[in-house]
This record gives sequence, structure tokens and C-alpha cells, in this order.
Amino acid sequence: MKNSDHSIDLSISGMSCASCVSTVENALRKIPEVESATVNLATEKAHLVNKAGMTFHTQAILKAVTDAGYGAELIAHNHSLKNYDDESANGTRIVMAILLSTPLIIPMLFNLAGGCWNLPGWVQLLLATPVQFYLGAGFYTSAWKAIKNKTGNMDLLVAIGTSAAYFLSIYMMSQGHEHLYFEASSVVITLVLLGKWLEKRAKRQTTEAIRALQKLRPETARVKRLDVELDIPLQEVMIDDVVIIRPGERIPVDALIIEGSSHVDESMMTGESEPVNKVVGNKVIGGAVNIDGMLMVRTVAIGAESTLSRIIRLVEDAQTAKPDIQRLVDKVSAVFVPVVIVIAFITLLAWGLYSANWELAILNAVAVLVIACPCALGLATPTAIMAGTGVAARHGILIKDAKALELAHKITHVVLDKTGTLTEGKPVLLAFKAVDGNDQSLLELAASIEQNSLHPLANAVVNQLHELGKSPFIATEVRNLAGRGLHGMVNNQIIYVGNQRWMEELGVSIDHQNVAALAFKDAGNTVSWVAQGANENKPTLLGILAFGDQIKQTSTKAIAALHDKGIKTLLLTGDNSTSAVRVAEMIGIDNVLAEQTPESKASSIASIREKDAVIAMVGDGINDAPALAAADVSFAMSSGTDVAMHTADITLMQSDPSLVADTIDISRRTYTKIKQNLFWAFIYNLIGIPLAAMGFLSPVIAGAAMAFSSVSVVMNALMLSKWRPSSKR
Repeated sequence: MKNSDHSIDLSISGMSCASCVSTVENALRKIPEVESATVNLATEKAHLVNKAGMTFHTQAILKAVTDAGYGAELIAHNHSLKNYDDESANGTRIVMAILLSTPLIIPMLFNLAGGCWNLPGWVQLLLATPVQFYLGAGFYTSAWKAIKNKTGNMDLLVAIGTSAAYFLSIYMMSQGHEHLYFEASSVVITLVLLGKWLEKRAKRQTTEAIRALQKLRPETARVKRLDVELDIPLQEVMIDDVVIIRPGERIPVDALIIEGSSHVDESMMTGESEPVNKVVGNKVIGGAVNIDGMLMVRTVAIGAESTLSRIIRLVEDAQTAKPDIQRLVDKVSAVFVPVVIVIAFITLLAWGLYSANWELAILNAVAVLVIACPCALGLATPTAIMAGTGVAARHGILIKDAKALELAHKITHVVLDKTGTLTEGKPVLLAFKAVDGNDQSLLELAASIEQNSLHPLANAVVNQLHELGKSPFIATEVRNLAGRGLHGMVNNQIIYVGNQRWMEELGVSIDHQNVAALAFKDAGNTVSWVAQGANENKPTLLGILAFGDQIKQTSTKAIAALHDKGIKTLLLTGDNSTSAVRVAEMIGIDNVLAEQTPESKASSIASIREKDAVIAMVGDGINDAPALAAADVSFAMSSGTDVAMHTADITLMQSDPSLVADTIDISRRTYTKIKQNLFWAFIYNLIGIPLAAMGFLSPVIAGAAMAFSSVSVVMNALMLSKWRPSSKR
């Protein structure tokens, strides 16, 4: 999770339930420079955004959390996940609690079976006291913090309930009663401690995706400086350092290959199972494994700017953010504990006054306090978000935030760019025909204008000229007109290279080549036109260039998968209508909007919007930026540029359009888990609290049910870890 001038992240300790989350958030929001504060119970982290023009004062922020009764620590760029491995201390405490509580529970079970046997009161007191005040000390500490902050939390309920049972037993023992309730207080504390321990172990599994990514960072790198090879710590590697990577080693940095070739396993970052062949000029990603060749690379990104670090931050940001449904839960949790205490008090009075049995009244009130579980409410949403985004990341789907995940399950329309999304994005020049028959001269002029352009069609032209062993001329005053083409000066003549619409705007007569152009278009190819003109004259046509772009093997499957989910598809492209329609027909897309400019793509998305429609746009993140912004959910292919990862809601680390349907699938499954968790968390309390108030549940059973509710919510969310994309099932 990244820190910047506008946001910081904190690790929060001491939270036990959703009410604690509300307390910490309220404390942070009272700080003048804080615009928003979001606290996640499952990750035990807080994300703060500052107000415009204001600067964070770290000490004041940490003090605010401390004053609220919780611990806080600033998370650095290179932080590690909270360590759940060191659980020996908690495990020892639970074993002690079990050993002390077991002798108390055995007589109760014996009595339920029809026997009649109890330990002496003083023995029960000796066994129960260390459980209550030593092993259960944390409940009292947390409860006192809640009281000081005039709030409530789960620990307050446990502290009040078990204390009532414990002191009731002492009172009854002083009156000579043999039947005491020390087992209720001790067993409840033991069960809650056990439940928290199991819950923490389960929560640890929800962070496995990030943990696995963090383990991809090697500790050192072999750097070549002044012709000497040195093994240095990874944090000392600098931009432009030459790094040597031997076969079998993990690549330490993002870099460009300057010598050697090899197959590279990038599966942990991209989800692509097959190794990728890398040669000189190719980029390698830090964290990938060099399989079979020696590589010498030049570092292009380090530290927080590396691809691996950005992936980790994206996953963490998604796991920390709250979807809208969680905000409703937070409002309920804020009043939950006070309401439960009121219900317990009413239960005490009702049973005491109705039956005149105050012993029974206290036990029923204790059961109400113990069975209430705001913890399950607090964990229901974030654990599902963590599990869903984590398993998606393992398969090359990076979901930027919880809002995107929440919206993705509602998608009704998917709009797709053609080049690079449904096609390979690397068009080749199939033909070039000049009006005067001098095809090579036509190619030389077009390549001269396009030699500095990054457009795929321009690269195809220049590559074709190089294959013929020729070099382009020097071009000056070259200008790029988005959605039209380029023009510039070559040999004192203005040369235009662009689409047919631009030629018509310029007044160029295209009759000479129209028949040939139509033939190429009918075959599904893209045609560019080349014209020449002086400043004072209307341009004249020089010839045409025909390009072909291979459709990806997965495109047809991707569209079919979307249709199976009841989603409508639309092809949105700047290419000519004939070519676009042909591609759409080949892969089964419903509708086509062709010859679009970057500006018109956004308005086109607005034009197809229907009532209750949720529209997704799939593009490269730059040329399609207006359309991506206009869509409800935006997908970017990582085969585009690095900007895609920053601008899109969801980044697909493989250049595979079938991952769009997979993203919608994991979103739907995650949202289903959220609803299931919230249903059981709410229904558990709606049923359990009345049963306890009516006297149908003992404190021991209530404690077991409470512990089970939290663990079951986390375990239900963890079932998402079994999800696989359709291509891997």
C-alpha cells in the first residue's frame, strides 16, 4: 500500500470487532488535515487521505489512535505484511485456558448425563481465577478502552458477561451453594480466545496472494560495475545498472535485455503458465524466473516503481478499500454493542421480576452478552474482498479497488477496442500500391513520415522498409492528428498518411485506388492512404497501404463466455466499418461502432447506455482513455503501456480478452460470498440474541456459537481461493 503526499497507511493493533473499526475511524476523521479515513478489520490497516493543501502530521495521527486505545504504526513503502507466524505465545495461552477449564466443564457434562458430582467450590475458584483475570486480561483492557471512548466493542460484552458469571459464583459460594457457574465464565473466555486464534490463522490465508508476491523479491542482485561483478543488496541497485542473471535465478529488477536470450517464467505476476521467450530488447519483470539462458540486463525500474511493487500495492489497495455495502454494516455496528447491552439489561430485569430467580436472570443476561458477535459483521465483507482480489491476482487479474469489484458483478455491456485487445495488436503491411506504379517510392515516403510514430500501423510500415534494406528519408514538421493520421515535409513536399475520412476532408480524389482499397477492406484489412501536396495546392493521391492484424485465438472464446453470462458486446474502433464488421462477425460480437476518434468513443459509450446498464470498456489505457473514463468499469491490457495499470479499474496481466469474463465471474462469486457472510452474521444475531434472552441458551453454548460465527465467516470467504479461470478448469 503506497504512501504519498496525499495519503498514508497505518498498521492498527488491538481491534477486536467492527465497533473497534468505527472507533478508530472516528478518531482519525477528527484530525483537521484528514479528508477521509478507512479502517479494515481483516487487514488491521488504516488508509488516510489528506485535505487539499494540507500536510499530514504523523505524530498527531499516531497519538489520535493511541488516545482511542489502540496501537498504530506508519507503514513504509517496503513494509512487510503483519506477521501471523509468531503465534506460539497465543497458542500457549489457549492451551493453559483449556487445561484450567476442562476440570470445570467435566462435572457439568457428568451432571447433564444424570450424575451428581461437583468439584469443591474453592477448587473451582482456583481454576477459574487465572482464566478470568490473567488469560482474559486482554478483554478487560480492551473493554476499559471502549468505556473511556464512550463506545462499545465485543471485548466489552465478553468482559461484562464473564465477570457477571464469575462474581455470581463467588456470591453463591459464600452462601453455601454447591452449584456454581465458574465453568461458564472460564469456558466462554477459553472459547473466545480459541475462536480469535482460529480466526487469525484463517485471516492469514486471505493474505497469501500478497505474501507470495512479496517472496518473489530476491535479497541480492549481481551487478556489473567497472567490469567487476558484485553481489549487492537489492535496495542498492540503481537505474541503468547492468545486472547479470544466471539460469535458474530470479530476476531482481525490471530491466531491458542487452545481451543473451532465455525463457522466462512470469506466471506469478501474469498468470501465464507457459514460459516466455525473451531476447535482446525485450523487457523482463523483477520477480520472474530466468529458466535456461544467461541474461545481461539494464535496470529500468527499482523499488516502489517496479512492476512487482505496483502489483502488490494494487492488490493491497483493493483489499483495504470498502465497498458501499460495507458502509451499511459499519452504521449497524456503531450502535450494535449499546443495543445488546440494553437487551441484556432488559433480559435481567424481565427474568428477575417475572421468576424471582435472579440467578437464572443473570445467566440469561450473560448469554445475551456473550452470543452477540459484531466481529462476524466486521469480517464478513473484507475477508471476501481479500480472498477474491487475492485469487484474481494469482491468475493475472489486478482489481484496483473494492468499488470496481462491486460493480463488475453487475456488468451488462462490454465494449471492446479492436487493435491489441481482440487482435494481436501487431499489424503487418500486406500490400502497398502506388498510383504511378512506383511502389517502393510510396513505401519510402510513408515510412519517412511515420518513422517516429508509436502507432502500430506506422511501425509496420517502417519495419517493411527495413526488411527491404532501405532507410527512410529525413522528415520535418511532422504532426500527428488524432483519429486521422500524420503529415510532414519530405523532400520539400507535404506528405499525408491517414484514413479515408481525412483524405476526403483534404479533398483528395481516391478514385484511382478505390477498387483495390475496397477489396482489401472486404477481406477485413485496414487501409491507409498516402497523398502529396504543396502548401497552396490540394493534395493528390500517391497510393494505398493495406494492413492485416491477426485475431487472437482466445477472442472468439472470450465473446462466447460473455454471451453465456447474458452480457451484450460492442466493438468500438477507429478502423473502417468494413474491417470492423468483418472482425465482429468472425468472433460473434453483437454490435459495431467503427471509424471512431478518441473523443467520439466516450460519447459513443454514453449513447448505448440504457436504464440500469453497467458498461465496461476494454482498451489499452491511453488511446482509449476517454472511453475508459466514460465507462462504469474499465479494463486495461498490460500489453499496452504502464499507464494502463494506473488509469484502469482492472488490469489484465495477460493480453487475453477471455480474462474479462473471468473477472466478472470472480466478482460475482465474491459478491455472493459477501452476501452470504452478511446474511449469516445478521441472521445469527437475529436468532441467537432472542433465544438467549428467552433462556434457551446457556452462556457456554452462547460462547461456542459466537466463536464459531467469526471463524465460519472467514472460512466461507476462503472458499474463493479454489476459484480458477475458465481456461484452467
